[in-house]
Amino acid sequence: MANNKKITSDKVASLAAKVLGNPNSSEIAKKMAGSALSQKQSKHQTGSEIEDSASKVLKSDKYSETTKTLAGSILSQSNKSR
Repeated sequence: MANNKKITSDKVASLAAKVLGNPNSSEIAKKMAGSALSQKQSKHQTGSEIEDSASKVLKSDKYSETTKTLAGSILSQSNKSR
């Protein structure tokens, strides 16, 4: 798997940390937040499973803007050849 040269922005990382620290955050929001934070200071590549979940979040009306922001960040760092 190739290294990713893109990293999560400070703004999105801060949002992700807040989501993870909130006991009322949904499971999917925490999943998106964890993935975004894992790409903050490393060159981890987004996995295909999380890419699929993030894509579904963005296509649905049932998720919050916060969750969609995290999903968008994840997809912006995804493997374009998939």
